[in-house]
Amino acid sequence: MAVPTRQVPGVYHRRVGEIVVTAISDGYLDGSMAVIQNIAQEEAERLLREAFRPVPRRTAVNTFLIHSAGRLALVDTGSGTAMGPTVGRMPENLAAAGVRPEEVDTVLQTHLHPDHSNGLSDDAGNRLFPRAELAMHAREWAHWHDDAAMARADATSRERNFQAARSQVAPYRDRLRLFEGGEVFPGVTAMPLPGHTPGHTGYLIASGGESLLIWGDIIHVPEIQVPRPEVTMAFDVDPAQAEATRRRTFDMVAAERLAVAGMHMHFPGFLRLLRRGEGYALLPEAWSPTM
Repeated sequence: MAVPTRQVPGVYHRRVGEIVVTAISDGYLDGSMAVIQNIAQEEAERLLREAFRPVPRRTAVNTFLIHSAGRLALVDTGSGTAMGPTVGRMPENLAAAGVRPEEVDTVLQTHLHPDHSNGLSDDAGNRLFPRAELAMHAREWAHWHDDAAMARADATSRERNFQAARSQVAPYRDRLRLFEGGEVFPGVTAMPLPGHTPGHTGYLIASGGESLLIWGDIIHVPEIQVPRPEVTMAFDVDPAQAEATRRRTFDMVAAERLAVAGMHMHFPGFLRLLRRGEGYALLPEAWSPTM
């Protein structure tokens, strides 16, 4: 009998009323603890170890399909081929879900950091989703195309964030839709969640009395930022606003008992957040064999 040598595909389906949301894993990133800010490194490491998590941090990267009203949207496109061998798995997992890139008619970006948008185009500048329109908040597009903001950034950010974002979205200029809010796909409403980036956006899915918020990068390291929401990341464009948005989002999700999906939650990324004492408790949803 052969011993398994690899994991099953990173695909998981969840129904929201008449809409089906499919988590598609892009893999994971192992990263430096130095990017975790507003907390002593020793304390951050302690929180990870107590949660039986790797030190340095390991961060999941998720994308999500939305099947609604006979149409198909993809929320974020993952890391592409430029961020190492442990990410860039979205295309193979998309195929495992039975979806061809040309079947995606809308790509909804939460924001344009490389682990979310590098999967839009290939190195030759070709769209990887040839029929899709690209939709994002107007402030997100404006920020990464702001030459003055790019000039103020350090050399690494100019290359990995500003220039990479511009290169990835350029092939979609003739299929671009910028929004400020409102319904952006059948049953999907844009929810601006600024701070991590100026146009960082969540997507609230509602159907048949049920709802789910895809909250993007409200959290990067759940074991640290749930008990310590003041903790920010070095790549937050506005750390103070990112913290305020996280606290406001935590309060809303807990008060409304809203189901959530996150790009950096452990796959498949579906969860609930509850008030517990003066803080919060994160409850991953149990795997369901039915839809």
